[in-house]
Amino acid sequence: MMDTLRQLIDKHARLPVAAGTLAPAQDLYAAGLTSFAAVQLMLALEEAFDIEFPERMLNRRSFATMNSITTCINELRPQALAS
Repeated sequence: MMDTLRQLIDKHARLPVAAGTLAPAQDLYAAGLTSFAAVQLMLALEEAFDIEFPERMLNRRSFATMNSITTCINELRPQALAS
């Protein structure tokens, strides 16, 4: 799943650095993620993993790191672990 997540970050997050250079716990906002790009990333994640983020997950903390995004995806779709 982390490979897919990194690809989606590279494509939609508009970061000035490649996702592959970031640690899973590194703050994506500190790396350059904007609110608009976070929404674009969220939509791409929903499509890629066939999930829908509930309102309670629509916050900065949920998308702050690759680890936090992975936690949300795993909570919404446990079978995504195998991806």
